[in-house]
Amino acid sequence: MLGEELRKARRDAKLSQEQLSFEAEVDRTYISELENNKKSPTLDVLFRLCDAMGIRASELIARVERSR
Repeated sequence: MLGEELRKARRDAKLSQEQLSFEAEVDRTYISELENNKKSPTLDVLFRLCDAMGIRASELIARVERSR
């Protein structure tokens, strides 16, 4: 659920996984694992990803809630 919304937000921001990983200072493979729902981010990582994509973490979480 979170992974799908994260992928949509990344694509909406017109970022590749590599670009997002650079901006958020996380490994690209970790982003792949997040998008495929194999891992869950810490709050720190969630905020860094959202900052890099230019969205609020609360907006991303709201999207997940709506998709449930």
